[in-house]
Amino acid sequence: MNLCIDQGNSRTKVALMTDEGKMINHFIYKQFSSDEVDRLFDLYDISDSIISSVVNIEAAVVNTLHRRSQHFVLFDHHTPVPIVNKYDSPQTLGQDRLAASVGAKSLCPNENLLIIDAGSAITYDFVSAEGEYMGGNIAPGLKMRFTVLQRMTKKLPLVEVDENELIPLFGKNTRDAIAAGVLRGVAYEVKGYMRTLKEKTPHFQTFITGGNAPYILNNVRKSRTENRDLHYEKHLVLIGLNMILVFNKTARSSK
Repeated sequence: MNLCIDQGNSRTKVALMTDEGKMINHFIYKQFSSDEVDRLFDLYDISDSIISSVVNIEAAVVNTLHRRSQHFVLFDHHTPVPIVNKYDSPQTLGQDRLAASVGAKSLCPNENLLIIDAGSAITYDFVSAEGEYMGGNIAPGLKMRFTVLQRMTKKLPLVEVDENELIPLFGKNTRDAIAAGVLRGVAYEVKGYMRTLKEKTPHFQTFITGGNAPYILNNVRKSRTENRDLHYEKHLVLIGLNMILVFNKTARSSK
């Protein structure tokens, strides 16, 4: 069993997966320490592990993973991956973005892919059918947009929305006007990327992931049958990390 760890800005997502990609269990931690690593190894038959982080990883966590794993990968820009990274500065490409790209490619191996990760920021990345990461864009996330409207003005309130809330076309009060402006703005942004990409690349699949993905999906899709090429995958980064771990284990065993 593989232990896959995705450490973000506000929480750490963890999955237990097989080499074949089956997810056995998953967890979310607000605080993740070496004690949690030991607890997972004690509870489950874990053999190998990988960790990716957008923040500084505690040395104790790395040391414990290295000590308790038969094969351990500290994922960074030096780590071999099963796609070709054509980013001009690989060392600055977010590991979560690259892992999500690998995850999407493992699910649709012969397709052009648009990968949207709606977290603190919203990222848009493109992977070709030939397995080449071609680049991507970074935009403010939902919370960031709501926060900026409140902080940069004197009278607008900070608005929170429910993921199942259907947003009107035009708000009839300030709260709904802000909610519609932000959520519909992001939804139109997503649709714009899909429409423009379709003009350049007629055949492609879109994957959306991240904590705010449900908010966006409900305002992109008009029905469950619409956008058949639009897929929601909650654990896309963890799926990608697992594939990177397996790729490195396979390369090591073939030497």
